[in-house]
Amino acid sequence: LSRLPLPVHVRADPLRTWRWHNLLVSFAHSIVSGIWALLCVWQTPDMLVEIETAWSLSGYLLVCFSAGYFIHDTVDIVASGQARASWEYLVHHIMAMGAFFSGIFWSSFVGGGVLTLLVEVSNIFLTIRMMMKINNAQDHLLYRVNKYVNLVMYFVFRLAPQVYLTHFFLRYVRQRTLGTFLLGILLMLDVMIIIYFSRLLRSDFCPERVPRKQHKDKFLTE
Repeated sequence: LSRLPLPVHVRADPLRTWRWHNLLVSFAHSIVSGIWALLCVWQTPDMLVEIETAWSLSGYLLVCFSAGYFIHDTVDIVASGQARASWEYLVHHIMAMGAFFSGIFWSSFVGGGVLTLLVEVSNIFLTIRMMMKINNAQDHLLYRVNKYVNLVMYFVFRLAPQVYLTHFFLRYVRQRTLGTFLLGILLMLDVMIIIYFSRLLRSDFCPERVPRKQHKDKFLTE
């Protein structure tokens, strides 16, 4: 991916170059894992109901694959000196890895891991949006179309699964089990998703309310 040609607006800025390469890897992961998660649910529909016990080899390998991506992205952010600017991503990745390791090492909640990875379908369009912003292509027709598609996908593949999983895991609220640990992670992710959603709406649909002065090195302002 790093050998692909860089857009003109990206090539001249080392920080934008790193962001572009980082997003390319994220984009590839979203396409692979998003489609893979849909196939897992289609092949093993029990994952929609038996979130704790449903298991398939394909679903297990998907969780392993995505855990590997989060490890890679964490190392990339830290090694590139972007830990301070991208600390929210690091917190998200650490929580995601903690949840996925329960499926990898204990073979529990693999179905839940697969359902959380449905969010990668939404991330396909979210990453397109971020890459077009880095390339200063907000006035392009594709960007205007994508922002509405991205909003729909955000509801269908990010908010809806998150609400469903939160409702399921609330049964573990008074227990001291792995489910309780995962509920804690899920609730923190709920907060982050709501914050990201408010930023998305403000940036794409209420741009006049976006602060003019933002930290230019902050990854998530894109």
